[in-house]
Amino acid sequence: MTGNASRRRIRRAVVTGGAGFLGSHLCERLLDRGVSVVCMDNFLTGTPRNVAHLMGRPGFRVVECDLTGFVHVPGDVDLVLHFASAASPIDYLKLPVETLKVGGLGTLHALGLAREKGARFVLASTSEVYGDPLQHPQREDYWGNVNPVGPRSVYDEAKRYAEALTTAYRNSRGVDTGIVRIFNTYGPRMRPHDGRAIPTFIRQALAGEPLTVAGDGSQTRSICYVDDTVAGVLALACSDLAGPVNIGNAEETSVLALAETIRELAGSDSPIEFVERPTDDPSVRCPDTTLARERLGWEPRVPNTEGLRRTIAWFAAELGVTGDRTRAAAGG
Repeated sequence: MTGNASRRRIRRAVVTGGAGFLGSHLCERLLDRGVSVVCMDNFLTGTPRNVAHLMGRPGFRVVECDLTGFVHVPGDVDLVLHFASAASPIDYLKLPVETLKVGGLGTLHALGLAREKGARFVLASTSEVYGDPLQHPQREDYWGNVNPVGPRSVYDEAKRYAEALTTAYRNSRGVDTGIVRIFNTYGPRMRPHDGRAIPTFIRQALAGEPLTVAGDGSQTRSICYVDDTVAGVLALACSDLAGPVNIGNAEETSVLALAETIRELAGSDSPIEFVERPTDDPSVRCPDTTLARERLGWEPRVPNTEGLRRTIAWFAAELGVTGDRTRAAAGG
């Protein structure tokens, strides 16, 4: 690490939402670094299957727990990574109150745990705090353009409140906190039907179904492979930086181009089908990652084509796809 980042000794970490897509990768990477991990999850959107391969590894423990209730972890804790939340539109639109509660009460209880243990606390926030941005690319000092009563507000505002609460605990309670704003992460262990663009396009391409592109597909996203995102989160966790810090890929692509790339990599001849665009769907999304690069020495390393190829291959194996599409996904 470079700049004002500092290395700190992390011996034991708590990962809330640890059985989710991103949380499970964090658990795995921490264990690989020799850190003991307490994985906390209520399995509302996560699944034990995501961490089944970690069971039996020294220092790994899974606790079924609802963060909106009482939270207790015996023993020392050096780091609390708060990643518990519904993260896909299908989930948070189906679970609006639960999403707001984990952003509010869940964050409160996770911060309380960090305060009790004297641990570093890192909040998983999101690029969605920028809403449908009027600034492009988005810098951390941009306040956002969010509809507080729109359908997506249950997620957007939960994360914005969580950021405010984290900042309050840092300023008034002396908790060592960091905030990471995550942009469009993708990779193995995403759910095929979670409603986000990449797993949806991959599932459809592998099944030979039409790829459903919202609107005319001109809206942009900046996608970042999960290994890079995890590296960025842990770089922040091991630093003294409060943030917020954008972690994402500054390479911007349209949703239509993304669908076409996935179709090609999957070896699919699926047609593109245009469908109604969701309410408050952001028109652009691209992070300014100067802060992460200069203060954490972090930048994404996995090219999008390679990350998508790995993800398609994983989905093909999960969905039992065989034949030409499997070979295409594997790069054969």
